[in-house]
Amino acid sequence: MNIIPEITKESIKNLIDSNQREDGRTIDQYRDISIETDVISKAEGSARVKIGKTQVIVGIKPQIGAPFPDTPNVGVLMTNCELLPMADPKFEPGPPSEDSIELARVVDRGIRESELVDLEKLCIEEGKNVWMLFIDLHVIDNGGNLFDAAELAVMAALSTTKLPMATIEDGEIVLDEEKTIDLPLKDKVAMCTFVKIGSEMVLDPTLTEESVADARLNIGVTGEGKICAMQKGGPQPLTKEEIFTCVNISMSKTKELLEKLDK
Repeated sequence: MNIIPEITKESIKNLIDSNQREDGRTIDQYRDISIETDVISKAEGSARVKIGKTQVIVGIKPQIGAPFPDTPNVGVLMTNCELLPMADPKFEPGPPSEDSIELARVVDRGIRESELVDLEKLCIEEGKNVWMLFIDLHVIDNGGNLFDAAELAVMAALSTTKLPMATIEDGEIVLDEEKTIDLPLKDKVAMCTFVKIGSEMVLDPTLTEESVADARLNIGVTGEGKICAMQKGGPQPLTKEEIFTCVNISMSKTKELLEKLDK
């Protein structure tokens, strides 16, 4: 076992035991957050979110396609994630890695299970044509806690997405690029990520804190205060008390995140 991570872990653990962190935050405090929308001119919706040194850009591209056979009157959501070496030297080019797949799936679950998008209103012609939303995540800088930054960026991008007016004429779909409609949204959602270091659950971990953590917990909460997604990561188990502590913190922190989104 590499002794350097053990020394680093002991140093971080000692700080956290005294309710301190390397960057001066308390264990339940977020880094500085900034949100910018409409950052990609060729996307129908886009956003850039920074949490500390972490930076994520999201683009939304709608496309008309056939619905799934078992949901003929429901639109389609597809979330993809790309982790490039420019964001973190440990990211490698090539096929999607496990980290890339997990990030996309956790973020997608928060959006999907919150029923954020009214997918039934994305139906153009039942059984034939629906709007398909392709959500592309691009990590620009990995400073830790990609999950919360990505979820917030997707939420911000979706809130600015506009669709061309679609009508059916003589059996053909006609798009009016001059007339657009807002993407039909029913709620809001944000995610809070914790890692377990020693005996404490730490909110919004930095990259260093993630590297020494024993476990991770992602909690997605809607604007109405309902838990819509939860993902456990890491080798160590979590107690019921630790999970409830994270849930309670998430309820208040989600409100703060969504307030930043509104601004």
